[in-house]
This record gives sequence, structure tokens and C-alpha cells, in this order.
Amino acid sequence: MEGPAAAALSELEREVGAPGDGLDRLRLVATPFVPEVRLHLAEDAIVWWARMEAASGHALPAPYWASVWAGGQALARHLLDHPELVAGRRVLDLAAGSGLVAIAAALAGADRVVANDIDPYAVAAVTLNAQANRVTLAATGEDLLDSDPDDTDLLVAGDVFYDQELADRMLPFLRRAAARGSHVLVGDPGRGHLPRNRLDLVASYQVPTTEPAVDTPVRRVEVLSPR
Repeated sequence: MEGPAAAALSELEREVGAPGDGLDRLRLVATPFVPEVRLHLAEDAIVWWARMEAASGHALPAPYWASVWAGGQALARHLLDHPELVAGRRVLDLAAGSGLVAIAAALAGADRVVANDIDPYAVAAVTLNAQANRVTLAATGEDLLDSDPDDTDLLVAGDVFYDQELADRMLPFLRRAAARGSHVLVGDPGRGHLPRNRLDLVASYQVPTTEPAVDTPVRRVEVLSPR
């Protein structure tokens, strides 16, 4: 690891090892819907973000990796409950965030797992979380959405339709992957930019809500596949 991701990893290692507690700390905790996986998460990601920006003196990417999201929880649960989808296969976790789904794929017996996210802090978090769960995977920071996906048997993407611009790039990439022979699975709790009429339902789950600014304790989350 080098460049921004290496610097982010050094910062997160210091954060994880720092004494004390409070809303602005990272803690290694079991994922509510996927207790087999432990993640370094912020008690309050916004408070953590504000402190880190103040310390660095410049803007930092929103720490989506520091919360556990509903779509990723459903996908991870689905993979662990259906290891036949994963065992011996090459897996790409796109917009991996904390790495929850990638870690679940590794635990379910994947031959190779790549967790991809353009945020260097997410790449660093995936690395730390993989170590905490004693799994081996690769974490990369390239923007893949304009490429043609290769060497992937299973492509998973949780919570990727929260923004119109991203959705407009994401769906074509997922469909290209499917056309090239990848099995593609998406996890989503019905976000506003989900192209529901272009996806088929695979499974649904009632997932405990832990993400910021959601006032319901449980959300219905769908696992879907592009047509």
C-alpha cells in the first residue's frame, strides 16, 4: 500500500490504538446483522469526521466506511447463508466501505477477494478490518466504473444508489459485468436512485438500522441482480 491509502492507514492505526472512549472514537464491534464479522466503526461518524478534519486542517472524504450500512449487511448475510455462491470464486466488492461484504465473502470460502473503494480511508479501513477478522483480501482504490470488469466470478455492491450521478455510472458497469459472465448482486434498502425496474429480486431481509439519520430500528433490504 502506498500514497494516500498508506497515509490513511497510518492515521487509522493510531486512531484504533488510541486510549479513551467517546463519540469520536473508533471501536471494534460485531456487526448487528452479521455478528460473525467485527468492524472498526465510529460511535458517531459525524463527530469523528469533524475531529479528524479539525486535526488535519483540510477537508476529508465523508467517512462512509465508519458506519455499517443496511445494504451491505444484507449482502454479507446473504453470502454467509449461501456459501455456494462464493466458495472457490473470484469476488469483487465494489464501493466496499468498511469491507463488510468482502470479509463475508472471504469467510464464505472465496478463492480471491478484491475490495474496491475510491476513498483512501476506506481502503485503509478494509485493510484493518480484514486483519481483525483474520481473512486475506486485496484492497484497491481505483475508479473502476468506466472500465470493463474482468476476472470476476461474483461482483457485489452494497448501498451504491444513494446519488444520481453515481447511479448513472454504476448500473452500466454492473450490467457490463453481468454480460461478461459475472454473477452480480446488489444490496439496497430502497434508496431514491435505485433503478428497481432494471433489477430482479433475489432475497429480502429485515435489517437492524445503525446508519446515521434513520429513525426506524429495522429496514427491509433487498438483494437484487441486474437484468
